[in-house]
Amino acid sequence: MRGSCLCGAIEYQVEQLDMPIGHCHCNTCRKAHSAAFATTAGVLREHFSWLKGQDKLSSYESSPGKLRHFCSVCGSQLIAQRPAQGHVIVRVATLDEDPGSRPAHHIWCAHDKPWLAPDDTEIPRYPEWQPGR
Repeated sequence: MRGSCLCGAIEYQVEQLDMPIGHCHCNTCRKAHSAAFATTAGVLREHFSWLKGQDKLSSYESSPGKLRHFCSVCGSQLIAQRPAQGHVIVRVATLDEDPGSRPAHHIWCAHDKPWLAPDDTEIPRYPEWQPGR
């Protein structure tokens, strides 16, 4: 599977997802992704490779020993890693194709904010823009 950043400057490839897809609700992921949670999956290092744009890659140590790698042009977060671990943490939303599996869990839900109501069926859902927009 291939993945890329928003502007296309960086591309990567994963042979397979080696750990289940999960939604992380921690404060760090919420802030880093400007979203209610970040959807991630672990990939063994030998199953991950950069295809282009490594010179555009920047990183930020968001907690001791954890590096978040993102595009220096568009800001898309692509992976995170702890160098001592045998896997990287891929940001599933940056995959360019369906990984063929679905999320297995939500973690760090204790950090959820009151405005997050993931099971709210009262809020209308639209396939594209809301009517009148």
